[in-house]
Amino acid sequence: MTATALDFRRPVGRAVLGALAHVGRLSFMLYEMARALLEWRVWLPRTLTEAWSIGVGSLFIVLLVAGFAGAVTALQTGYQFTGGIPYYVAGSLVVESVILELGPVLTGLILAGRIGARYAAELGTMRVTEQIDALETLGRSPASHLVIPRVLAGIVMIPILTVFANVTGIVSGWLAVQQVLPVTDADFIYGARVFWRPFDAWYSIIKSFAFGVCITIVSCYFGFSTEQGAEGVGKSTTGAVVASSVMILLLDTILARLLLH
Repeated sequence: MTATALDFRRPVGRAVLGALAHVGRLSFMLYEMARALLEWRVWLPRTLTEAWSIGVGSLFIVLLVAGFAGAVTALQTGYQFTGGIPYYVAGSLVVESVILELGPVLTGLILAGRIGARYAAELGTMRVTEQIDALETLGRSPASHLVIPRVLAGIVMIPILTVFANVTGIVSGWLAVQQVLPVTDADFIYGARVFWRPFDAWYSIIKSFAFGVCITIVSCYFGFSTEQGAEGVGKSTTGAVVASSVMILLLDTILARLLLH
């Protein structure tokens, strides 16, 4: 029995120590980012470049996924509709589903795969090839050169992309629902306005902002913590995407509980 207890304690202890090590490394990276904010001449031009790369590079895939999400929502609404429900309710279902959930969450998950994987791979490769160590040797802050531009660009651009995704999802749902239900434009607009609350738009932006912070910081942390050469880069990239996706779903639940009740 004693040997079994010791065997059980060892993996638990290793897991706890590993989690504490992650917390310590992440806290140190955030501290370095806070110190490097004063070097705005370094990170500002790099932030603009990263923001352009995120916005232009991700716009097509974000709009494509949002368009299909809105259309599928509308088609499923038509499938589940019954004759006892007014047709204008379809507009409410499409708009609220896209604004409150599908737009920000799908955009966050897409960008977790695209941006998160890219950042983790870039920084991980720089870590294993000692480029980050070279910056530190020259007295330059890796946070101001590498981390802050990526984090700020993601925080700025992900909410903007979410707005485009919301509009695209609503328009595609508007067009798709008219193919399965006798809903006029006036019915759709009326239904969208009946249950609309101004806070819904703010809620979507708040969620996308939180997702942007999560995606960029988690992926940069995994990239900075890369070890063991090319194999480590692959592990960091996978870990960044998985951790970002799980954190997005967790934040989605927490924010819905805090802000919608």
